[in-house]
Amino acid sequence: MDKLSESAPENTTSTVSEMSMTSIVLAALLGFIVMAIILLLRRRSLGRRDFLLTGLSESGKTAIFMQLMHKKFPSTFISITENVGEYCSGRLSGRLVDIPGHYRVRDKSFNQYKRTAKGIIFVVDSATVQKEIRDVADALHGILADAATQSCPILILCNKQDLSTTKGAQVIKSILEKEMNIVRITRSRKLESVIEESDSKTVFLGKEGKDFEFSHLHQNVQFYECSAKENQLSNLSDWIDRML
Repeated sequence: MDKLSESAPENTTSTVSEMSMTSIVLAALLGFIVMAIILLLRRRSLGRRDFLLTGLSESGKTAIFMQLMHKKFPSTFISITENVGEYCSGRLSGRLVDIPGHYRVRDKSFNQYKRTAKGIIFVVDSATVQKEIRDVADALHGILADAATQSCPILILCNKQDLSTTKGAQVIKSILEKEMNIVRITRSRKLESVIEESDSKTVFLGKEGKDFEFSHLHQNVQFYECSAKENQLSNLSDWIDRML
C-alpha cells in the first residue's frame, strides 16, 4: 500500500505535465494560425489597394481625379499618361489611378494596374452616351470580362449630370445592357474565329442563353450619377470609403 501511495503522486504529476505541454502546443499552433491569417489578409490588402478611373476620352475621368485629389476642376485636360495620387479618408488610404481614355493607350495602361485594383470606376459621359454607346459598351465589356477583375466591385459613374441633355443612371443602365448583349455576341464569334494575342484571360459575361443583365455578373456592379464640374462626387467618395 505504501508503494502504491508513493507512485500515485508521480503519475498525477506526469499527467498534469503532459496536459500542460499539450495546452502549450495547442496555444502555439492556434497563435501561428491566427498570425498566418492576419499576414495573408494584410498581404491581400496591400496587394490590391488601387481604385482605377477608366472610360472613354472626354468622359471626365481626369476632372473627377482633380476634384478628389486637389479640390479643383480643370478647364481642359486630356490625359496621355496615368495620373496617380494617394486618396485618404481619415486614417485609411488607397491609391487613385486615372487611366488615359484614348484607345491607343487605354488597354495597355489598364493592364498595368488591373491586378492591383481594389475597385474600378468606369466613367460615362451622360450627355454623349447614346452616340458613343457601341464604344462605351465595347470598352466596358473588355474590363468586365477580364479574369483579373472578377473580384473587383465595379462602379459605373454617370458623369456630367449638370448638363440638360444628360441621361439618368437607370436609362444608361438599360441602353448599356442592350448594347452589351450585342457586343457579347460579337466578341464570342471573334474568339471562335481567331486567337487573340493578349495577356488577358476572359470569361463569358452573364448567363448562357439569356439576354445580358448586370445582375447576372460575378462582380458587384453599381450605377451612380455625378457631376465633376459641380463637385457632386459624394456617391463616389462614399463608395471608395466603404472599401478602404
